[in-house]
Amino acid sequence: MHIRELTTPTVRWVNVTRPEKRELDYLAKEFKFHPLDLEDCASPAQRPKIDEYPHYLFLVLIFPLYNRKTGEIIPTEIDFFIGEKYLVTVHRSELFPFMQFFDECRSDLVLQKRVMTAPEQLLYEILERLLMHTFPMLDNINLDITRIQKEIFAGNERRVVREILATKRNIVNFRRVMQAHKAMIRRVKEKQSKFCKGKCVVIYFDNLVEHTKDIWDTLENQKDTINALQETNESLITFQLNDIMKLLTIISVIMLPAGLVASLFSTNAEYTPLVGTPGDFWMLVGLMGLVALGMIAFFRKKKWL
Repeated sequence: MHIRELTTPTVRWVNVTRPEKRELDYLAKEFKFHPLDLEDCASPAQRPKIDEYPHYLFLVLIFPLYNRKTGEIIPTEIDFFIGEKYLVTVHRSELFPFMQFFDECRSDLVLQKRVMTAPEQLLYEILERLLMHTFPMLDNINLDITRIQKEIFAGNERRVVREILATKRNIVNFRRVMQAHKAMIRRVKEKQSKFCKGKCVVIYFDNLVEHTKDIWDTLENQKDTINALQETNESLITFQLNDIMKLLTIISVIMLPAGLVASLFSTNAEYTPLVGTPGDFWMLVGLMGLVALGMIAFFRKKKWL
């Protein structure tokens, strides 16, 4: 089974990866968890929630995960069962900081002794690491925004359209994942004392709430910045298209009188001036050129060119 355990005199940490029927049956038999909670563990990522039972809390949290292949930030779920002397975590081995933390606790007895003093202390350490792991992703988004800004003002407006949309998608996904964290951590802080006989780490959970505020403020700033850059980029592209349409319109208007002159001299009238005289072709071309120059002079006078 995909189950590993760490046990100290005060805390039993059961870590379940890639939960399947055998793992869920073990949890049901060992801890008597509610079947609906175990079904939630087996289902794909859902909304964050917290359920309270007589002998444990069931907590579902969603964290952002960066997909290196697609460059997209996607949600990944971790489920927590918090009891008086145990913490059960259920996930799909997608968050590297979480798996690294478990291995460190297994190999480092000093760290294990420090963080596994109580279930709420261990929960805090896990959440703190997972929240801190989001800051490098925020930094990467800031780097993307800075690069996009430089590209826009370097004259590469059309080339960065896809990058703007990809960055905007990541910010939206990030915000959707982090939206409920502050409220969920506050609810855990309020409910945990029921299952913890020792001193509850209230101040630590307040620190987690501050982390979520910092993350949310950063995301708000990034959302406003990328929206402003998108509007700027679209304005520059529209300005360029307007210049192109203006130039094509002016060319069409200049050529229209010249075409009219050519049409007049190509009619089959009994008498057409200049037609039949020596050099009539070049005189006609010169007349058309004078008309075009006159139109250009008129446009310059009106400051349309």
